[in-house]
Amino acid sequence: MQPQPSFLLSREMIATPFKSHPVARFTGAAKIPGDKSMSHRAALLGGLAAGRTQITGLLRSQDVLHSLEAAAALGAHIEDDGDMVTVTGTGNGALLEPRAELQFGNSGTGCRLFMGLLGTYDFAATFIGDASLSSRPMGRVLEPLAQMGTQVVSQGEGGTLPVTIHGPRRAAPIEYRVPVPSAQVKSAVLLAALNTAGVTTVIEPVPTRDHSENMLAGFGTELEIERDKAGQTIIRLQGEGRLDGQPVTIPADPSSAAFAIAAALIVPDARVTIDNVMMNPSRIGLITTLMEMGADIEVSNERISGGEKIADLTVKHSMLKAIDVPGERAASMIDEYPILSVAAAFAEGETRMADVGELRVKESDRLDAVVKGLRANGVECCEGKDWLAVRGQPDGGNIGGGTVTTSLDHRIAMSFLIMGMAAKRPVAIDDGAPIATSFPDFVDLMNGLGADFRSTAV
Repeated sequence: MQPQPSFLLSREMIATPFKSHPVARFTGAAKIPGDKSMSHRAALLGGLAAGRTQITGLLRSQDVLHSLEAAAALGAHIEDDGDMVTVTGTGNGALLEPRAELQFGNSGTGCRLFMGLLGTYDFAATFIGDASLSSRPMGRVLEPLAQMGTQVVSQGEGGTLPVTIHGPRRAAPIEYRVPVPSAQVKSAVLLAALNTAGVTTVIEPVPTRDHSENMLAGFGTELEIERDKAGQTIIRLQGEGRLDGQPVTIPADPSSAAFAIAAALIVPDARVTIDNVMMNPSRIGLITTLMEMGADIEVSNERISGGEKIADLTVKHSMLKAIDVPGERAASMIDEYPILSVAAAFAEGETRMADVGELRVKESDRLDAVVKGLRANGVECCEGKDWLAVRGQPDGGNIGGGTVTTSLDHRIAMSFLIMGMAAKRPVAIDDGAPIATSFPDFVDLMNGLGADFRSTAV
């Protein structure tokens, strides 16, 4: 196993309760960290490609650091000078067998992507995670890998971690139709195809975020993408090609920017600017939805960088009105429904969200966690198996005063801290430690703009 880089994280998080107090101001420029989805993929592909990949703007969160750990365990050399992370890769088809379990903490993205990558290598690899990740199903990834020849040596009950896989001597290319919208499953199959002779085809009935395709092309992978008459996306990847290290600049994460955006919309007289936000069409469902609700969000300086659309945003306090969020939009904002639910709590009318069943298999059962958090703070809501309706209280109504169980879910924790900023009474969360998995500087950044988040740890 490669020597561990100095930036690698500790394995334990100490539970840290927080309380968010109502505020009268929220202004300034929010410096949002790099996009998590791109950071995972840059770490993985940098470790696989021949030569050096220099990554600027990498998100240094626990989730992403676990991906860097995995890349190092598979033979990559990693250097971090504080401004840039340089990954020297092994070359496609030349990854080393890991000598220990691959630990992914809370990161479903990192775990599933590396599971796909290693699924076609003729050696064993064991994937482990924290309690939250170990409760999440891996069957969606294991099923197409099995079609390519991957053997599942062992797995937890119901297809959960720990999982040990062993790839075949010679993997088989497949044509795989993704049964439910999932960028992680699609990406896992494409990554498995890199070490598979021939052409692997992935068919997406519903488009999902396309960062994997964009970055694979940037590293030199031979792939074709087309949209058929039925609106399906068809991706064909030629395996066993050469990948070359590349400079990668990562823009601000729109999923992380969502919290500052929502805070600026619900706090009276707020005004916040956010520069260099990724505006990939597969990632801006929340911004589109909030604008339909009446949000004052100015998009300026639109440009292309590294194959991705980016722009600067100016967000001002707005009187939001409830809407019915189309179900087909879920794939472009699945991670943002918790913070949308908080914004909806301050909107006029009842906001309805359809086709959000995927929330039940995230870091927590997010649909259940959102409903319990809203009700604990005086917000009327109701849910079904795959839908949620939230009745808002403009100007804060009687919102607040409750404690939210975060269930080790960073987005639940951050969303309800935002609620407390515009509520009539403080909102408490039982544990803010998981926030570090995606947004380590969240509390300091938000407090610097006017939030009042206080740790209540003894």
